[in-house]
Amino acid sequence: MLKIVVEEKITDLLEEKFREDAFSECFLVDLKLHANNKLEVFVDSDFGITFETCQKLSRYLEQYLDEEKWLGERYTLEVSSPGVGRPLKLLRQYPNNVGRKLEVKLTDGEKRSGILKEVQESGIVLEEKVRVKDGKRNKTEIAEIEIAFGSIAEARVKVTF
Repeated sequence: MLKIVVEEKITDLLEEKFREDAFSECFLVDLKLHANNKLEVFVDSDFGITFETCQKLSRYLEQYLDEEKWLGERYTLEVSSPGVGRPLKLLRQYPNNVGRKLEVKLTDGEKRSGILKEVQESGIVLEEKVRVKDGKRNKTEIAEIEIAFGSIAEARVKVTF
């Protein structure tokens, strides 16, 4: 079966599942079908995704994959959260990351880094440390920078220890 058709069918199944009360806060972030019949499904939730939710979604999809044979007899299915290292793809992912450090690549190539302070309808507010001249010395100040969603090429959560 064609890769695009399988991806569309899986997307439709998940959208149907997300209409159920128990999964209404969930949403599909990304879906990738690899040449070796490995299907990766990345889901998230407005309040964070749990292992149990991923497990239930995996079993739900497996029943269709086993019955319909969309991927043949042998396949690998992985249902998980996108993980910290993956870029934020949907506006819906940003609120869960308020208070975390983001690295943002802008469409003009510029990079910004700071704490995600706020998510607005039109964009985000990052709290950045900026170096400014104070006489002969440089000093660090905190600035809040507004970035429109349309200006963001990629945003990633950075783990700090």
